[in-house]
Parts: sequence; structure tokens; C-alpha cells
Amino acid sequence: KRHGECGAAVSGICSKLPLSLLKAATGSPLLVELKGGDTYNGRLVSCDAWMNMNLRDVICTSKDGEKFWKLPFCYIRGSAIKYLRLPPDLMDKAAEIEEKEQQQQQDWRGGRGRGSGRGRGR
Repeated sequence: KRHGECGAAVSGICSKLPLSLLKAATGSPLLVELKGGDTYNGRLVSCDAWMNMNLRDVICTSKDGEKFWKLPFCYIRGSAIKYLRLPPDLMDKAAEIEEKEQQQQQDWRGGRGRGSGRGRGR
């Protein structure tokens, strides 16, 4: 595989890499390090376009590594995230999701042929 500047296999996912990876990571374990130094290990439940995320079965570790908390559920604001560690097999899954989304967009747009869609009552 060829790799682009972002390190991803050149298959069109470079432009949307972080969000495509997060969508693909839903249900997977991940590690989130915050700018303040705390880390959260848990399973991704959901994420949005701002990388805000909900995790379940979370273990939070203080930045000094001496305190631990077990949380059933937590919300992390995307702007507080410094680092994410995702499962290594996620790149392939993200590429598949991106291809499906592109295909759905093409299916939604296409299929009219020439002459239709002129608009404005013509």
C-alpha cells in the first residue's frame, strides 16, 4: 500500500481520517489522553463531528498515574483530547465505511440521466 502524508493508505480517507476512524471505532476499546494528562480507557459508544465522545466501562487514570477510577460511562469533550490510541486493524474498517458512504451519496445523487433536473419550471 502507498501511504500519503497523513500516514493513511492512499484510498481517499486521508481528508476525513480522524472522524472516519472514530466512526469505525464505535464499540472498540480505545485510550484517550487529555491535554491535562489524565487518561481514559474504555469502549467507544458514540462520537460527533467535534470529536466529543461517550465511553462505557471506563478506567480513568490520573496524570501522575497514582489514582484510578472505574466509571460505567463518561463524556469527553473533543477540544480536551490530546491523543487517541485505537485498535491497529481500524484503518481497513474505516476505509470500508468511507467507501459505503461515498457509494450512498452517489446513489442518492445519480440515476436521473440527461435532460432531467433542470429546475425552475422548464
